This record gives sequence, C-alpha cells and structure tokens, in this order.
Amino acid sequence: MRVNFLIMRSVYISIVFVLGLLSCTSGGKGVMKSSEEAVEVVSVVADSVVTKQLFITTLQPNYAVVIQPRVSGYLSAKMFSNGMPVRRGQVIFRIDDRQQRANMLAAKADYATAKANAIEAENNYNRAVPLVAIDAISQAQFDQYKAQYEAARASTASAEQRLKNSQLEVEYTTIVSPINGVISASEAYVGDFVGPGSKFATLTRIENVDTLCVNIAIPMSHYLELSGRRSFTYNNAGLLSDITLSLADGSEYPFKGSYSYTKSAVADTEGTIIIVVTFPNPDYLLKSGQFARVRANVGAYREQIRVPASAVRQIQGVASVWVVAADSTAYYRQVDIVSNNGKTVAVEGLKVGERVVVDGNARLSNGQKVKVL
Repeated sequence: MRVNFLIMRSVYISIVFVLGLLSCTSGGKGVMKSSEEAVEVVSVVADSVVTKQLFITTLQPNYAVVIQPRVSGYLSAKMFSNGMPVRRGQVIFRIDDRQQRANMLAAKADYATAKANAIEAENNYNRAVPLVAIDAISQAQFDQYKAQYEAARASTASAEQRLKNSQLEVEYTTIVSPINGVISASEAYVGDFVGPGSKFATLTRIENVDTLCVNIAIPMSHYLELSGRRSFTYNNAGLLSDITLSLADGSEYPFKGSYSYTKSAVADTEGTIIIVVTFPNPDYLLKSGQFARVRANVGAYREQIRVPASAVRQIQGVASVWVVAADSTAYYRQVDIVSNNGKTVAVEGLKVGERVVVDGNARLSNGQKVKVL
C-alpha cells in the first residue's frame, strides 16, 4: 500500500509540473503583457526663449549743459538753491548791468549821430546828382559828395551793430536756464566778479533729467555670440528688449527703457561694449547717480527644448530621460540640463516630437516594451 501511495504521489506531482509548463508555454503572451510597464508620456515641444540678464549700473543724466557768463561783471543775484529743479527760461543769475547799460546808452548816441550824418550826406549827394549833369559842379566835387554819402552809410551800419551788441550785453547780464533740469551747486556768490577769463568763467551745471540713461556693459565675446558673430556695429537697437528697472525699494519702475546708442569705443580695461539705454522720467522719481538694477532680454529669441520636471531623472549628477519609440520600446538617454524652473526643465539631447516618459520611469530597463496610457 505504501508503495502504491508513493507512486500515485509522484504521478500527481508530475501532472502538476506538466500542467505548469503547458500554462507557461500556451500563455506566453500573457506573461509578456504582465512584464510591460504602463507609462505616461508627453511629446517633446520647443519654446521660444531669450536670455534674460541682470545689469548693475548707475543712472546718469542724458545730457547736461555748462552755464558760462557771456559778459563780465559783479554777480548781483543768485536765484536758486543748489540741487533744485529749474525750468527752461527760468532766471538763475543776474550780473550788475550798470556798465552794460551805460555802454548801450553811448551806443545809442553814436548811432543817432551817425544816422544824422548819413541823412545830411545823402541830401548833399542827391543835390549834386542833377548839378553834375549840367556841369554846375565839377566831377571831383560830385565824387566827394558820393564818397561822403557812402562813408556815412557805412558808419551808420557800424553804429547800429554796436548798438545791437550793447543791447545783447545788457540781456546777457540776466542768465536763464536753457533746459529743464536739476541745477548743480555753484561756487560763485553775490559780489564775486564773474565772466570770461575770470575765476568764475563757469558758474554751474544743469543736468537734464526728463530722461536718464544707464550704461549696459556686455563682454565682447558674449556680444559676438549674441549678435551672431557679426562684425562690430554701432546700431544695436535689436540686441536688447523688454528693458526694466528696479527701484531702491525693490519695486519695478513703471516705464520701460529703450535703446539709445552704442558707444564708439570698447572699454579697454574690461573688453566690453557699452550700450546706452534711456528711461523716461516724467515724475522725476529717478535721480542722477542712483543705483540701478536693470534687467533685459539680450539677443534674439531662439528655440529651446523643455520637458516636464518629472521626465528627468538625476543620479550621481547624470541627467537622463526615457524615450519611447514608435514601437512602444523605451530607451534610456542622457541629456544636458540648461535650466530648471521646478515645473519644466530645459534640456539638450532631445528632438521635437519625441515622446518621453513622465510617469512610470522608475522601473524601466533599456529596450523594454511599455504600454502607453
């Protein structure tokens, strides 16, 4: 009986083993399906991006004028406070004009005398014209009348010009601002002798602050890369875009900057090209010399491959993705990370239209078949 039991047990185990093998062979497709990893994929797309850079610089006046007196004299009035805003045409200095007015009165008298002499000479000449025609006077006498008339006319014109010059000198004793701006300090005080050639040949300086400018320094090597390695050009209007300025409190200035011009020479010490950008300043919020943080898009827009952050795995500093081919085979591929904003990653090493795994990539092996959800 024991022998029969052992035989029957052996037969039973053999049958179970054979059935197991049959199950494996006949259900081979089922086993393959169970090894396929279910994954989610996205198609690779390209975004149009541009390089955003931060520049630390200082605000400068767009231009400034130097105030120099045109006439000499003693300063009689200083009509501003240092650092105050002034408007075009506003009186800022007065020079004692007594000497200039005396000169003007003398010039008026000289002009009146010259004009009277010219009238007399003209009358003599007009009377001599018919007389010489009938030989009532000699040709020599007529020529003398004519010369006296022409000399009187010249003297009158000269006296008139001296009068105009003296009137201008009186006007020049009142000095006005030629522009809107902020006036600098002046070392000249009331009572000082000022004028061309004197200690105070220059009285002050006025900076125009309707617009302020900043110098954007770009290394020449970087400039050549951004500009497509073209030869140096003085027109770089398209190199910078979306130019913004941050104020001292961190807030963004409401007006954007614009390209003005490119300085003619490359800075020798730094090897940089200087691009000048201007900002409008209608409310005078910006001050000359103010620290500035300027951000701008530099260079042309270009295509950049971006994928969801979940598609990229980093192990020991090596970034990689899983690419799913058209036949649903997953392939391992290393990529280079350009930037990462936490949600998406800009990478190099992929092509537009390729599919990458964004979920289920932790359990894949190279060449494995996957089931795309």
